Amino acid sequence: MLLYGRNPVLEALQGGRVSELLVAKGIEEAFVRELKTFDVRLKFAPRIELDQLAGTTQHQGVLAEIEDLEWATVDDILDRADEKGEQLLIILLDGITDPRNFGAIIRSAEVLGAHGVVVEERRSAPLSPVVAKAAAGATSYLPVAQTKNLPRLIDQLKEDNVWIYGAAGEAATDLRRLDYDRRLALVIGAEGEGMRRLVREKCDELVSIVVRGQVQSLNAGVAAGILIHHAVSSRPAVTKP
Repeated sequence: MLLYGRNPVLEALQGGRVSELLVAKGIEEAFVRELKTFDVRLKFAPRIELDQLAGTTQHQGVLAEIEDLEWATVDDILDRADEKGEQLLIILLDGITDPRNFGAIIRSAEVLGAHGVVVEERRSAPLSPVVAKAAAGATSYLPVAQTKNLPRLIDQLKEDNVWIYGAAGEAATDLRRLDYDRRLALVIGAEGEGMRRLVREKCDELVSIVVRGQVQSLNAGVAAGILIHHAVSSRPAVTKP
């Protein structure tokens, strides 16, 4: 897979996942020196060649050849929380098909301290270069899993004492009124449509974010970031041994 964008490429280099770099001729020497600190072959090419390979002009002058991104498992996410000694915080996406939104949510989840993201197999954008760029390298660190049936996974999580909070703009309950000091899954629905009826009905609580402007809804990626931040900051601080 071809990965593009400076931050995602640097993260992949640090993770040892890059086999070769293609760099635009004329790019600033300071960035080239930084790339040369990694033991990876550099090839230089006209910028138009990178435009054609990436399918965009937004590659920032560098492409990296890496192995295809691989899906984790839900068990990987549960294990991550256990290994950190933290209460589970898992993000469930119901119909997020825009790759930039998908990548932005992965980025927020990793940066803010969630343990992983799960999507339904047939109702999600694939793990693509666009997702990886929007995630700004977070796909190298955060497990992202697929499930064949999201409502069934929610049932399994509930059997494992995980509470399910679903984001819904029309919900009467303000996000500040809920208890986040528990094993928790946050469900983010599709742009416009929100969560499917069956997914909504399986949530223990529906939660909304108070808005004060004339526009009455938030982008799904922004809403996810606000909810994740509030969930993590509402929990007691973990003191590591």
